[in-house]
Amino acid sequence: MEATRGRAPVQVVTMVVALVFVLVGVLGFIPGVTTDYDSLTFAGHHSDAELLGIFAVSVLHNIVHLLFGIVGFLMARTASGSVTFLIVGGVIYLVLWLYGVLIDLDSSANFVPVNDADNWLHLALAVGMIGLGAAFARSSRT
Repeated sequence: MEATRGRAPVQVVTMVVALVFVLVGVLGFIPGVTTDYDSLTFAGHHSDAELLGIFAVSVLHNIVHLLFGIVGFLMARTASGSVTFLIVGGVIYLVLWLYGVLIDLDSSANFVPVNDADNWLHLALAVGMIGLGAAFARSSRT
């Protein structure tokens, strides 16, 4: 693959992670892929739209995914930036998971919005991203 030639493995992994975030952000705006699309709101827990009929989404939620992916692509320009994106991004998702499990999902505090499926996905992303970032950071020091 020409796009990955000359890049460290951590950069390639970061680009894949970034691509997934961008795709998820775009898919959140596609009726059919997002169920109850007509109820998609800008923000807040009143949005009944769900990506793949599982994950709560709003316009804000989709924009956050798009921006997170763009930041990932920018950070993937260097190996150290890639490691930083994976670890810091993972920590952000860990905080988001904690936030999601601690708030009342039916309250205005759920402004992104998130649901139980989002919360568990956020935990998996946190563990995966931190784990990848730590593994690549360690392998680059040895």
